[in-house]
Amino acid sequence: MDAPNRFADMPISGGLDRILTIELVRVTERAAVAAARLRGRGDEMAADQAAVDAMRSELNRLPIRGTVVIGEGERDEAPMLYIGEEVGTGEGPAVDIALDPLEGTTICAKNLPNALAVVAIAEKGSLLNAPDVYMDKIAIGPGYPAGTVDLDLSPAENIERLAKAKGVLVDEITACILDRPRHEKLIEAVRATGAAIRLIGDGDVAGVIHTTDPAETGIDIYIGSGGAPEGVLAAAALRCIGGQMQGRLILDTPEKVARAARMGIEDPSRVYQAEDMAKGDVLFAATGVTDGNMLAGVKFGKDSIRTHTIVLRSSTRTVREIKARHQDMDKFGPES
Repeated sequence: MDAPNRFADMPISGGLDRILTIELVRVTERAAVAAARLRGRGDEMAADQAAVDAMRSELNRLPIRGTVVIGEGERDEAPMLYIGEEVGTGEGPAVDIALDPLEGTTICAKNLPNALAVVAIAEKGSLLNAPDVYMDKIAIGPGYPAGTVDLDLSPAENIERLAKAKGVLVDEITACILDRPRHEKLIEAVRATGAAIRLIGDGDVAGVIHTTDPAETGIDIYIGSGGAPEGVLAAAALRCIGGQMQGRLILDTPEKVARAARMGIEDPSRVYQAEDMAKGDVLFAATGVTDGNMLAGVKFGKDSIRTHTIVLRSSTRTVREIKARHQDMDKFGPES
């Protein structure tokens, strides 16, 4: 007869405190270091593979009963930490996990700014099990009245409402948009208002998070479509920092509607708030792979490796910034 699991009834907050302070940081640190060894080498697949392997290994050390609900997307044709995969030691609280071992594979391959290793953990059943489709998104940082922006408004209306709420002219607003052909009309509409645009080639999780600190990042609003899994990760971060976000799945074929239905999506046209995509107590961690507006990338020294991580928690609105120097090089493999 199996021994009883003494962790099975552990309160979720008691189980997550320890992860927040130490273990969750290690998960993203390891993935970031593994990916950083391959930045600028032009091989997206190899960098993603290295990050996946490192993140999986570290997740399996955590005292949790974790289930991946947001994993690597099929569009990336990359080795997955797949949806439904169970991770952790099997002892501890049951949790949902959303992750992107290398947010911005192209960014890393080209050694451009804002590549991250990202993971979010929440109470079981708390994270939206989003299919790997596109999602229309809009996000702003904290400090604005509820409903300042809305997906059903035009880009011009959203820009104007944000400028009014911020107390500035429209031409002092900067919107972050993924540089994609599908956004051509959106870009034209935003520029027609007089607002500025920061185009990014990849990494819309970072793009959404950047709206939370416009003074530092120069970004006031994120608009456009990107991956739905990345939308859930971004919503998890905003739940911890504050801000407003809406997302609507783009289910434009019968196959996508059917796939979403199999994952429990009953209303294909539903607009999700951040609180709908990431409920309850949420933890979020991100480590820089390449230098960016928010985090420094991994630095390889002769005798050490330096990493820069943020760890966030929704229930306490705690933001921890961890700059670490790792002198045990064996933990991270051979030097680059």
